[in-house]
Amino acid sequence: MTQSALETDGTLRGEHYRITPVAPRVVRLEWSPKGRFEDRPSTFAIHRDLAPQPVRATREGGRLSVVSEHYRLEYDEGPFSTNGLQVQVTGNISAYHSVWRYGQDLSLPAHQEGRRRGEPTRILDGNLGGAARTLDEADGAIPLETGVNSRYGYALLDDSESMVFDADGALQPRDAAPGTLDLYLFVAGHDHIGAMQDFHALSGPQPLLPHFALGNWWSRFHRYSEESYLQLMDRFSDEQVPLSVAVIDMDWHLTEVDPKHGSGWTGYTWNRELFPDPARFQQELHERGLAVTLNVHPADGVRAFEEAYPAMCRALGREADGEPIAFDAADPAFMSAYFEVLHRDLEQQGTDFWWVDWQSGPYSRRAGLDPLWVLNHGHFEDSAREDRRPLTFSRYAGPGSHRYPIGFSGDTVTTWDSLAFQPRFTAAGANIGYGWWSHDIGGHMEGYRDDELAARWVQFGVFSPIMRLHSSNSSFSGKEPWRFGTAAEATMADHLRLRHRLLPYLHAMNRRAHVEGRSLVEPTYFVDHSPAAYDHLDQYSFGSELLVAPITRPAAQDTGRGAVEVHLPAGRWVDIRTGLAYRGGRTLRLHRDLSSIPVLLRAGGILPLATELDDPWSQARMPALEVLVAAGESRSFALWEEPEEGRWTCTEFALDIKAGSLRITSDGAGFGPERRLSLRLLGFDSSAFADLAGPAGPAEVRPEEGGLLVEVDLPGSTGDIELRSGGFRTTGANDVLGQVTELLDEAQIGFGLKETLLRSVEDLGIGAAATWSAAGVVPSGHSPLVHDYNIASPELISAMQEILFAE
Repeated sequence: MTQSALETDGTLRGEHYRITPVAPRVVRLEWSPKGRFEDRPSTFAIHRDLAPQPVRATREGGRLSVVSEHYRLEYDEGPFSTNGLQVQVTGNISAYHSVWRYGQDLSLPAHQEGRRRGEPTRILDGNLGGAARTLDEADGAIPLETGVNSRYGYALLDDSESMVFDADGALQPRDAAPGTLDLYLFVAGHDHIGAMQDFHALSGPQPLLPHFALGNWWSRFHRYSEESYLQLMDRFSDEQVPLSVAVIDMDWHLTEVDPKHGSGWTGYTWNRELFPDPARFQQELHERGLAVTLNVHPADGVRAFEEAYPAMCRALGREADGEPIAFDAADPAFMSAYFEVLHRDLEQQGTDFWWVDWQSGPYSRRAGLDPLWVLNHGHFEDSAREDRRPLTFSRYAGPGSHRYPIGFSGDTVTTWDSLAFQPRFTAAGANIGYGWWSHDIGGHMEGYRDDELAARWVQFGVFSPIMRLHSSNSSFSGKEPWRFGTAAEATMADHLRLRHRLLPYLHAMNRRAHVEGRSLVEPTYFVDHSPAAYDHLDQYSFGSELLVAPITRPAAQDTGRGAVEVHLPAGRWVDIRTGLAYRGGRTLRLHRDLSSIPVLLRAGGILPLATELDDPWSQARMPALEVLVAAGESRSFALWEEPEEGRWTCTEFALDIKAGSLRITSDGAGFGPERRLSLRLLGFDSSAFADLAGPAGPAEVRPEEGGLLVEVDLPGSTGDIELRSGGFRTTGANDVLGQVTELLDEAQIGFGLKETLLRSVEDLGIGAAATWSAAGVVPSGHSPLVHDYNIASPELISAMQEILFAE
């Protein structure tokens, strides 16, 4: 055996191969028939010059072996083959599947899995999925592209055909010989967070979003006028439903054009019949606290009817002869004029960022050049001029797209099946670093009117990365809350207000995503590697503190409650709306009426909320706070805020259950001289806080629905506040009888059955009631139940079990 020295840049080379351990959990595998290797940044890997990794390389019997902390690679130094190149994952995984072999056929034959003819083949590589280019017309689940996390510990990202950046920063197709391979093998085991750290080291961080992007967006494909749009914004204000972004879909521009020019989908000329003064209109929106984005479909270029046509012709040195200017992503001169001429004047009239709606595939006038990549990169970079925080709104183009937020997922169908797929689709984006999805909340097209569906979709939207209400131009499809029945309207409005109350938390998570590479929405298996976590893909972490399980199916008729099966990671969890506390480390079915979905705060979790509907545009981004604190564990939370763009302040909240204290520490700015703070304590023993004391002596605790409320006076300078009480060491008991009574009161069942079920809980005790409820029967000694209204349905029994077994 001989030691094989690594090159000074950390690579191992042969005439036709290059192997580079580029990150702790990633190895790059290149094969070139001509012996030429790519060193330019690609759309995925913009940082190839990372520090060499500590590996041991040896050669014996014509085979190369590379061993690191996370993997063992064996290679015969020939053309990549299934027998000649393999990598064994040696990290935190023991599954027998954890050996990757190049080119291995992992498809499961149809007869082994009962697939019908025409259904997609199942691939047994354990890949947990990433993103997809679009959900256009999707009515339910669609296939996902691969991500860099896998149940089996390895995931392959093929970068062989991606574009590269030249020395001037322009995107170019690769000039590679047929058969050239450029592969990145992620071998993180079940360390999915570590995999994403390596991913971002190679591909760059998620950028910080402007503050306004985290609020509620209004969007609709509809022929608004200046008057009707402003009236709608004022109606939202009157209803006290806050918005932060006004989306003007394609009808802002001329859409009815002479057929000789083609269709009216592409346009850059304001429709003056609808918007007589575009600058005035957008200024009015700004004065209402709204950012403005316009939809643009650039595929048809610039036609002669456009106001900008003569200027574009001059910029391109051609005659304004009426011939169309084709959209050409491969022409640097065209792309320069596209921004400097076509968009600049429109931006000066008040447009803050662009919704780039590219629907024309990956093809351009130059083979291998994807126009969507060119548009995403160009719009994002252009929006960063004058030291602004860049932002664009466009479709996913492949690995590396996370650098150009925000993602538009496409035109979905308005059905329960569409809603049911969006939670797992959103969470899977974290496996490819794509953390800022914006969906058509409520659905865009076709489908049907269903008030419950609309309300559940808004609830999911509030706990998704970007909350953008959207609908088509149908007269009946608008998503204004007041269009719906009383219960749905109340829920939608309440949750839209909640989204703006979440802004302090969301902006702190915005910074976390940028600094730590953690997406706002992540699958549960990022923090829990039990088999159940990998089977429950419709729930997710929402930032560092919350677990969210959207309800995506209609409610049961008798209980009036929707249900969702949830796997709770170990620990204790408290629902921020119902106050119910749950023991984790198990799977259970949770039921909620239309007013909420399961949103659970982890033990010791700290959730900051604005007590007022803060204006996201305002530079005074230090609202009065209500901070939710959950009992059961010592934890801390750093509330990062940005009172002025680029200037960050930090206030830390630390619960110490052993010491019986809650400490609040600020760098000074967070303790503004007039800032107010309320603490809402969830899941503690309310009887144990009689001794609560703060810096000024005894502090008042007020029992309120869902918890205990403590008002805190903040000092106007740097310092600490410490609240002390034995109550911080406690955990309270759920109000089982009260919750069961509320459930039965609302249930659409017979009165006799209600009395029977309630007596069973009262008289027999929780343990006995749980025994019969598990069997779905009532205790002996009661009259036989024969009428439909006098039979306890499985859904009712399940809802009772949730309460009885919560802790």
